[in-house]
Amino acid sequence: MNIMTFQTNEELNQIAASIVASLVQTKPNAVLGLATGSTPIGLYQELIRLNQKGYVSFKNVKSYNLDEYVGLPADHSETYRTFMNTQLFDHIDIDKNNTYVPNGNAPDLDAECQYYDEMLAAASLDMQLLGIGHNGHIAFNEPDDQLHSGTHVVQLKEETRQANARFFSSIDEVPSQAITMGVGSILKAKMIMLIVRGAEKADIVKRALQGPITTEVPASLLQTHPNVVVLLDKEAAKHLDA
Repeated sequence: MNIMTFQTNEELNQIAASIVASLVQTKPNAVLGLATGSTPIGLYQELIRLNQKGYVSFKNVKSYNLDEYVGLPADHSETYRTFMNTQLFDHIDIDKNNTYVPNGNAPDLDAECQYYDEMLAAASLDMQLLGIGHNGHIAFNEPDDQLHSGTHVVQLKEETRQANARFFSSIDEVPSQAITMGVGSILKAKMIMLIVRGAEKADIVKRALQGPITTEVPASLLQTHPNVVVLLDKEAAKHLDA
């Protein structure tokens, strides 16, 4: 596990973007696993800049997102499809037909999960981008005594809903379920890039990266992967052993 700590978010974003851009430059038809939330926005802004400057093209790239809320209308401002379009896809030369997000409004959610797993198995992710939740979740794989390997419907923990309530008018509007890529699918990616920012994540970063490997801290399972790059700001890294 390669852990890097940065003094500024600007530097973190630039290094993260250079890793993604280098992959795509080397393999123009790369398959990227993408994430939502506030964590990757700076990275996406830097990728937009590199694309618009002509340094990297996403014309032949495919992408698969980690998760999607269940039950939000397709045109809702807080769906993860909307997020990806507004924060990245609308501003780069990617073919949106090659961008995949689970369908949280599928009439048969179990069938949608199976379909997504079949696509992931055929695609083979070259890189998976991750953040981490305050309780150690990755994607929407919440702490539990056991974890699902494949894509599945998850009942969101109350602390996860509270953490996401800032994006909605009230906690009552935050969906209680989501479709999420499973931990097994995440760990099959050839490379994983974990980005974490902020002092409020310092404790869980310590537990995830240097604590016991346990399903009670899903991110700790990243310790079992042979190719993980971790990008931290100085506040998120403050409890790590040197």
